[in-house]
Amino acid sequence: MKNISFYKGKQMLIYPIIFGLCLFLTPAQARNLSEDFISSDFYLKKSESNLPQQQQEVKGVIRDAKGVLPGVSISIKGKPISGITNENGEYTIAARVTDTLVFAFIGYKVVTLAVNGRSRIDVKLEEDLTALQEVVVNAGYYKVKESERTGSIARVTAKDIERQPVTNILATMQGRMAGVNINQTTGVSGGGFNIEIRGKNSLRANGNAPLYIVDGIPSFSENLGNIRLSGSVLPGEGISPLSGINPTDIESIEILKDADATSIYGSRGANGVVLITTKKGKAGKTKFTLNAYTGTAQVTRTVDLMNTAQYLEMRREAFANDGVDIPSWANDVNGTWDQNRYTDWQKELIGGTAISSSIDAGVSGGNNSTQFIIRGTHYRETTVFPGDFSDNKSSLLFNINHKSEDNRFTVNMSGNYVIDKNNLLGTDLTPQSATLAPNAPALYDENGNLNWEHSTWANPLRLLLEKYSARTNNLTMTGIIGYKILPNLEFNTNVGFTDMRLSESKISPSTIYDPAYGLTSSASVSYLNNSKQQSWNIEPQLSWQHDIGRGNIKALIGTTFQERTSDRLGLSGTGFSSNSLINNLAAASRITLLNDNNIIYRYNAIFGRINYSYNEKYIVNLTGRRDGSSRFGPGRRFSNFAALGAAWLFHKENFVNKGLPFLSFGKLRSSYGTTGSDQIGDYEFLNTYAPSGAPYQGVIGLSPLRLYNPDFSWETNKKLEAALDLGFMNDRIFFTTAYYRNRSSSQLVGIPLPGTTGFPSIQSNLNATVQNTGWEFELRTVNFQNTNFRWSTSLNLTFARNKLIEFPNLEGSTYADQYIIGQSTSINRLYHFTGVNPETGIYEFEDYNGDGMLSNPEDRQKIVNLSPDYFGGLQNSLSYKNWELDFLFQFVKQEGFNYNYTAAAPGAGGNQSVYFLDRWQQPGDINPIQQYTAGFNDAALTASSRFSNSDAAISDASFIRLKNLSLAYTLPNHWMKTAGCRIYLQAQNLLTITNYKGPDPENQSFGRLPPLRVISMGIQLNL
Repeated sequence: MKNISFYKGKQMLIYPIIFGLCLFLTPAQARNLSEDFISSDFYLKKSESNLPQQQQEVKGVIRDAKGVLPGVSISIKGKPISGITNENGEYTIAARVTDTLVFAFIGYKVVTLAVNGRSRIDVKLEEDLTALQEVVVNAGYYKVKESERTGSIARVTAKDIERQPVTNILATMQGRMAGVNINQTTGVSGGGFNIEIRGKNSLRANGNAPLYIVDGIPSFSENLGNIRLSGSVLPGEGISPLSGINPTDIESIEILKDADATSIYGSRGANGVVLITTKKGKAGKTKFTLNAYTGTAQVTRTVDLMNTAQYLEMRREAFANDGVDIPSWANDVNGTWDQNRYTDWQKELIGGTAISSSIDAGVSGGNNSTQFIIRGTHYRETTVFPGDFSDNKSSLLFNINHKSEDNRFTVNMSGNYVIDKNNLLGTDLTPQSATLAPNAPALYDENGNLNWEHSTWANPLRLLLEKYSARTNNLTMTGIIGYKILPNLEFNTNVGFTDMRLSESKISPSTIYDPAYGLTSSASVSYLNNSKQQSWNIEPQLSWQHDIGRGNIKALIGTTFQERTSDRLGLSGTGFSSNSLINNLAAASRITLLNDNNIIYRYNAIFGRINYSYNEKYIVNLTGRRDGSSRFGPGRRFSNFAALGAAWLFHKENFVNKGLPFLSFGKLRSSYGTTGSDQIGDYEFLNTYAPSGAPYQGVIGLSPLRLYNPDFSWETNKKLEAALDLGFMNDRIFFTTAYYRNRSSSQLVGIPLPGTTGFPSIQSNLNATVQNTGWEFELRTVNFQNTNFRWSTSLNLTFARNKLIEFPNLEGSTYADQYIIGQSTSINRLYHFTGVNPETGIYEFEDYNGDGMLSNPEDRQKIVNLSPDYFGGLQNSLSYKNWELDFLFQFVKQEGFNYNYTAAAPGAGGNQSVYFLDRWQQPGDINPIQQYTAGFNDAALTASSRFSNSDAAISDASFIRLKNLSLAYTLPNHWMKTAGCRIYLQAQNLLTITNYKGPDPENQSFGRLPPLRVISMGIQLNL
């Protein structure tokens, strides 16, 4: 390492150096350094007095409990001289005998040692789990220290992400953030997640998605698939686009929640912002990393179904109750099928073991001027279904950072390319696994062919011949170019390009049907969908900062230019001469156009920020943005959004220091502002048409789709927050509580129109207001910490409430049966189940209007709120010498739809829960289940239908889940002298504690595969 000298430098170079040191050092050190160099005269005096002959060379090695530490900062107290340790933890610095050295590294306690004439000083740093306030978090267009932020920002880092065997970035955040509720929609690989950041703001189901930013560039969050192809196996429209982001490539994820944090994103920040930062290279020796793991996954919970004896008893009793002889078509009970046969269909169809494997390798390194990283990953995962299905994903990430020798010019370039090939069956087998009769025939005959049992059943494995395939190519390129015009004035330009392409197909060959039908390949159907989205983004920015007395002011102004194009083409073909040609639409005798869309979206904005800090105690932050969107008509395309945030670091007040000596940190912060939303789709304000499909005189005509309305504009979300941060015992105990209130108005929904207009609705702003309020609590404690043993705990808890507070003329609208003022927008109106009539054995319900009959909607007046009452997570991190243990419990208090919601009438064909064994059999019986019926009792069938739409279908869906467990061991350095080696065991969804009457309380979907339990083992090498 070269000695650092300032004798020949220009005076102006000292300012960026001071600024850099101020960011790195502790607040006290930074303040002292800034005061020393507040004037250039003092700087010159210091330089003159620092004579070379008074200096000596000091060397040493810096370590922690696990080995040497590269990248540690060594500075001389009160002087602008510093350096960093190399890859071996070594340093060399020129210092005088009277100097004091300061050793600092993020996450470790700062060490200060006097030179005292020594030429060698070795240091061992201790981890400081209480250094939370010095962590710099990403706030989007700027970065801010944790102690100085005025907004609400939640964060997870690579350390937490790497402990989880997951493939979707949203899975890495479950249970770890207050105010962020995430649910997995399916256990099928490639499926998505639902995320709500501080509740539902919009009445539109697709209007509550947050904005995703990857390395400063907006990322795609909309599915590109066609629901006709993927809807039977994946929720929504195909593969989740977030699956194209490799979690192992992520350095950190920040969630912006309140107005202060999100208003700078304007209309795009209404539902929160998810900032994703990928890994970057670091200065030091070139390093090679290799990480490989393999794991297994299985369904966590299944429904307790009837065995063969119980099932046959139910079926026979059902026919007897109906007074009907067992018909010839009732193969399950008339003797056609083996009456002693039993198959656990849940085990047979969804009880397999999915095998996953991943390997990633990376090279990184560089010097103080240029750093780089290149990472490649390949991942493969099979399914729990029978058959050979798998998801194969490969990704390549690169990043290069460079700054000029004078630190004035910087450039950062990143690229990420992901190829995902997902080959699945065409239909999720979960519904069949819960309804097939337990004595249904064998799947294969003696020759190994599908068994149709003389055409007496539809073999479920026929659906394995119906295949869904999706290939996704996702390219993201970002660049940041910066130039420091003056020491306190810098110009940056963010540029980005994204390209996502999806090619998906689904085939339904004639072989999925019983051969007895005599269907040939002419009945085969093939579907194809090709989608493409491209987007470019340019954001020039100018930032400035200046010290004014005891205060500091920072300003930022920038503009955004974005354009996104989308193309979708969907086709279907039928009538193939051979099933071997089914993947070639050109071989189809008839081709049908499903969709053909080309959409252009343009967005333009100007944004700014002014931040003022006085005496490092009083902070005011003003952000604003003026947005323009092509989704609105002329005259309505632009709108303004702004927010004001403030913070008071009261622990720095003298009266607090004297009166509360145990308080190490205290901050009051609050914010208020507006954001908006334009999530309505494109061209909604125009008269639009589509081909009618019906020819007239040989010409295909057009049919109108929507009416012209140029007057609607942005949804508006007004956000209010007040929060308190407290640290005790040098921040070993750190507590945060926040109250928020968000009010979203001018709802962009379809206003119903009379049928005589020919249109069901017209897009407009509905003068309705949705309110979300809540309390968030976060507690972090360092329970024990010394050289060998460390134990910390983190708890987050959220109480959230959602309600509709305004809706003019709700009673006279078509929404009257869906919403109630003062109630949550997630309510369900249901019949109120009063029990089984002990005389008739039929379900009974409350007659709300007292007219002697049950009708919909008049008697569906039982209100059930399916929003969680509270949710959160409890995490513990322990380490002893080279061992590390980390586990997270996720918990949710909620109600949800149970097994009764999708169950058939008791006694009808198809297996049912053992809960249905407790049924009415004779007059006077008091049981929760009505009498069995085989389908010939109209009163019982009607009552069963109402039963599924009553509060009997709602029950406690609360759960406590061991969401994540990670156990790792790092081999001692003397074992692996040239490399670092870490062996680990990881698990996801390991244990669930719940009283839920259904498969899984998280997604509460009986037609979808529930989340899987994943256990994996791997090894990580650092060379």
